[in-house]
Amino acid sequence: MIRILVTGGAGFIGTNLVYRLLARPDVDLVVLDLLTYAGNLDNLAALRHQPHFHFVHGDLADRVLLDELLREHRPDVIFNLASESHVDRSIDSPRPFVHTNLVGTFELLDATRLYWSMLDREHRDRFRLLHVSTDEVFGSLGQEGAFSETTAYAPRSPYAATKAGADHLVRAFFHTYGMPTITTNCSNNFGPYQFPEKLVPLALLNALEGKTIPIYGDGKHVRDWLHVHDHCDALLMVSERGKPGQTYNIGARNERSTLQMVETICALLDEWEPAVRPYRDLIRFVMDRPGHDRRYAIDPSKMERELGWKPRISFEQGMRETVKWYLDNRVWCDRITQRVYGRERLGLGASA
Repeated sequence: MIRILVTGGAGFIGTNLVYRLLARPDVDLVVLDLLTYAGNLDNLAALRHQPHFHFVHGDLADRVLLDELLREHRPDVIFNLASESHVDRSIDSPRPFVHTNLVGTFELLDATRLYWSMLDREHRDRFRLLHVSTDEVFGSLGQEGAFSETTAYAPRSPYAATKAGADHLVRAFFHTYGMPTITTNCSNNFGPYQFPEKLVPLALLNALEGKTIPIYGDGKHVRDWLHVHDHCDALLMVSERGKPGQTYNIGARNERSTLQMVETICALLDEWEPAVRPYRDLIRFVMDRPGHDRRYAIDPSKMERELGWKPRISFEQGMRETVKWYLDNRVWCDRITQRVYGRERLGLGASA
């Protein structure tokens, strides 16, 4: 059996990765998650009685807990996805982002360093720690070009800055201690189980309820959109074939503006759940986010060239499947919006 630890495994990307991993018969898997607003144990309810699935409720920055967890479960691979991840929330309250993304990653690295140093040679050689990061660490692009693995870091939000700091720590532990760490930087994900503060589920759920669909600024901010299942497949490939100390950019070359994304969602809802008026009539342009990066784009050539990875899901197919998933899982959506988040506007710097 391959023993795997996934931090942040009850979040959006983590949930999808956990299901991917447990589809394999040779995996024994532990999830560590603090279950803050975006971590949802309901996501993993179908796994509750699986003998090779274990859930640990806890904080990535809790060193005592990490030491106990590593000693008990002895992972061969660690996927670090535990993260506060919404730029708007980092503007309103940056402290939790520093705690989890920066301090938490350090505690994980330092606990893992001691655990790894005590493994026998065979287990040391096959051990990997894969740190999952974002393209936001690179800052904002002009109208041309794309981020590569050698692009200089230029984070422009508290979220991006904490992720950038964590990335540097991960690389430092490889170069200083020889610990077999790998970093990935991905573009914007979409797909099932995404918390509805993010663009795709927020626009979709607002539209279904006849609420306005807010679009920041002029709606021309561009992101490179990647289906979460393709991202998870890439993470598995990096964990198996990637070289320690290396960084791999993961993207699908699907550049779309915010307005284009929302119009795609509205068109699919017009097709499947027609209302009296077209859903795009609900679009409203609102005050932009402070420091809003204009364009992101990922160059995934290294992934394609060295590991043979390419996304399998086209943008059109992925959007249809995503909208269909939310339409079929409204109970899941209702539980979240009633429990922790009513889709109010964030990112105006309202609190310390």
